[in-house]
Amino acid sequence: MKTIRLALLATAAFALPAAPALADHHAEAVAEEAAPKSEHDKLHELFEDSDARGLEINPIGRLFRGDDENAGKLGDFLTDSNFYANRLDTQLNLAKLELIDRSKLDETDQLAYDVFKYTQESGLRGQTDEIRALTEVRPINHFFGFHTFYPDFASGDSAAEFKTLANYEDNLSRHNDYIAISDRAIERSREGMASGVLETSLTIGIVVQQLDTLLEMPVEDSQFMKPVKNFPEGFSDEDKARLTTAYEAKTKEIYAAHERVRDFLRDEYLPVARGSVGLSQMKGGEALYAQLIEQTTTLPLTADYLHNLGLSEVARVKNGLEEIKAEVGFDGTLNEFFDYVRTDEKFKPKSREALTQSYYDIGKQVDEKIGDYFNVLPKTPLLIKPYDESVEQFQAGGSYQGGSPDASRPGTFYFNAYDLPSRLTTGNVTLYLHEGAPGHHFQISLAQENTDLPAFMRFGGNTAYVEGWALYSETLGKEMGFYEDPWNRYGTLQDEQLRAMRLVVDTGLHAKGWTREQAIDFMLENSGMTRTEVVAEVERYIAIPSQALAYKVGALKIQELRKRAEDALGDKFSLPAFHDQVLNTGALPLPVLEAKIDRWIAAQK
Repeated sequence: MKTIRLALLATAAFALPAAPALADHHAEAVAEEAAPKSEHDKLHELFEDSDARGLEINPIGRLFRGDDENAGKLGDFLTDSNFYANRLDTQLNLAKLELIDRSKLDETDQLAYDVFKYTQESGLRGQTDEIRALTEVRPINHFFGFHTFYPDFASGDSAAEFKTLANYEDNLSRHNDYIAISDRAIERSREGMASGVLETSLTIGIVVQQLDTLLEMPVEDSQFMKPVKNFPEGFSDEDKARLTTAYEAKTKEIYAAHERVRDFLRDEYLPVARGSVGLSQMKGGEALYAQLIEQTTTLPLTADYLHNLGLSEVARVKNGLEEIKAEVGFDGTLNEFFDYVRTDEKFKPKSREALTQSYYDIGKQVDEKIGDYFNVLPKTPLLIKPYDESVEQFQAGGSYQGGSPDASRPGTFYFNAYDLPSRLTTGNVTLYLHEGAPGHHFQISLAQENTDLPAFMRFGGNTAYVEGWALYSETLGKEMGFYEDPWNRYGTLQDEQLRAMRLVVDTGLHAKGWTREQAIDFMLENSGMTRTEVVAEVERYIAIPSQALAYKVGALKIQELRKRAEDALGDKFSLPAFHDQVLNTGALPLPVLEAKIDRWIAAQK
């Protein structure tokens, strides 16, 4: 009956003459629809369409934005369909971009156009069949395996929320995807065994240790069971019991998947894995490393250029360390000075709690000073905490995980408390400035919080900018007064030396045939790092070629642009305004950032 009434009303309305106001509105709407879209509208429609398509292909990205849609899926990684969907998506983006006349866009849209074009073209260069044949068949190592990411992600301590029954059910569903990805990692690895494209025995040996550690933990104590030990208020006893039973059963399935991967790697893959550690010694590795260098640095640089740049930077920083040795009155060689700092108890944390408190104290001091250097501060709070003890042994010295775009979930600065005697307190200030504020926390949070940016600029980025900004942030410790203390200055020079050595060691390993031992010896000879730290760093470079090049390349570019602006503007130069220009449009490729800063300098003049 209701349907009939609506139909009659619609018929009657259709027969009546339209009111003038409604007729005008309709005419305006028709005219608006018929009018050609502006280049601005076309561009931003492309951005929105591209973002939506990308999230459909890779749904896990939604969770990191605080979006629960399709939250029961991780994505079908390591499948043919996922690879071709991503490549077709990139090709479609570039085809649609070609239909937009860049010259008709304003300066802001031209910047966004350039970033999008660069990002898509760079992505397409990494999506060829040739590159896939060298990468996807090596799906797991101790840095880039899903097993290094997923346990924490599923624990309730990461981006995935556990507030509703649906959240808990979605997590169980994601477990199924994780198990499937784990099994596909075995299949892809077998393809690499057949084609002769193999991961190193070093990295696979560490993965076996990682999986052993996960499997040794009782099911009830695993990170996968954490959500059912921390139910939110309002859950019924019946739901709690049901979910606890379901989580225990699914965790046992995950353990079985981990066991399958561990046994395959240990018994089948490890005996045939590559004994060498550099990409140049892997089938097709030389071409892959050249592609990775450009992808990571966003610049057309060669391994030889980067190697020599690293050597010159190592020598420069070493001179600075010599000056500190003289300042503190140490009588001995530089390497003896390094040994003194490595071994003296006053430079070692007394306990995990004391190390944690030191970072709290540094954070408070930075908060008191930071307003002098930045006009805009993140709304997202910053949490400081050590890595979980179950994973800390194979983690870096520190890292950052972004908060939610609406600032409801804090960003987190993680520091490593494993093997406390190796965690020298001289580096605490510079690590906090890099991973916390104003380093990764400012760069990632300010981009995410800027809703005026298209999604690919809010949430995307490149390593050279992201790590370059964080390394540049360490240098601000001088202006903040932290490095008046010679030991803090020692710490920051050691960290800068680390980034300079990375240029030498990464290219040495992957382009010049260096062995693991050569790389370790070089780093011990030229820095005050402990052997534990050096070994972890070298094994990281072996696992993720080229990533370590980004820090120094990006920081040197930002420092170069700052000096260019200071020289050109003189008294008109404002450091907070410069930082605004670097940060307010997300993580730009370095050539795009340089062009932007040059335009800003010209406008200030």
